[in-house]
Amino acid sequence: MTTTMANSTIEDRDFQELADPYRRELLAHCYRMLGSIHDAEDLVQETYLRAWRSYGDFEGRSSLRTWLYRIATNACLTAIDQRGRRPMPSGLGAPSDEPERPVVASPEVPWLEPVPDAVLGADAADPATIVAARESTRLALIAALQHLPARQRVVLILRDVLKWRAAEVAELLDTSTAAVNSALQRARAQLEEHAPERDALAEPTDPAQRELLERYAKAFEEADITGLIELLKKDVVWEMPPFPEWFVGADTVVRLILAQCGPAPGDIRMVPTAANGQPAFGLYMRGGDGAHHPYQLHVLDVTAEGVAHVSAFFDTTLYPLFGLPERL
Repeated sequence: MTTTMANSTIEDRDFQELADPYRRELLAHCYRMLGSIHDAEDLVQETYLRAWRSYGDFEGRSSLRTWLYRIATNACLTAIDQRGRRPMPSGLGAPSDEPERPVVASPEVPWLEPVPDAVLGADAADPATIVAARESTRLALIAALQHLPARQRVVLILRDVLKWRAAEVAELLDTSTAAVNSALQRARAQLEEHAPERDALAEPTDPAQRELLERYAKAFEEADITGLIELLKKDVVWEMPPFPEWFVGADTVVRLILAQCGPAPGDIRMVPTAANGQPAFGLYMRGGDGAHHPYQLHVLDVTAEGVAHVSAFFDTTLYPLFGLPERL
């Protein structure tokens, strides 16, 4: 009995030491599959629990990493079958041209969620890894992936994002290399239909971008509508889950802010953060108690011409994940 318990303890310790280094990349994989950081965290926990229970039967016919990816991918496929895809408002219909009309939330829709950069954090010592991680988690890409059938989504992520060989993907999915290549071709074609045209996104380290972001925050905090218009591209897109309405055009967006929010100077405070490899802000609104409380999480697409896209998430349960305070 004592020997059995000792062997079990050694086996548990071995599993933890060998498997823990893959936790963060598995979280990124599950997030790309599911479009939800909350669901991704749950699925990674489930993956490690399943793997720990089965570790004694792991025969090493594939690498531990591949084995963990197999478990995580199958868990994600089951979750997608049960929960469906997670859209953004711009993926559900045409933009609204009535910004003064009251918007109505649709909480029954499982909306796409942003992910904190700090949660997925690429290896800071490898700039190439950082760039790849940033490109493969941008909100526009995650939203476009949601349009793909689940198995095509797996194939595209493993082949084009993680750079697995077709034979490795075929082994993971228990299918043929020809089937993988066919699924990849269909996935790429469908992704091309749903992915927006890419602007030349500014790099986070670009001084001009940092200045623009400072001006963006200041415009909101000072209720400077003229200053805000100067920062938005003429064809800027503004969407705000859980509201299905979305808007296009700087003038329309400003009308929306004035009609639906109407802030006075000092009503808003902006706290910088980062999401999906993009600049972001926690927007706090002043309440009746005089304190500023979580209101929206802005994730921005910034180009040399200005802010091209604002995704304003009203889900304030995201704030703790971003390390943002409960109140200011």
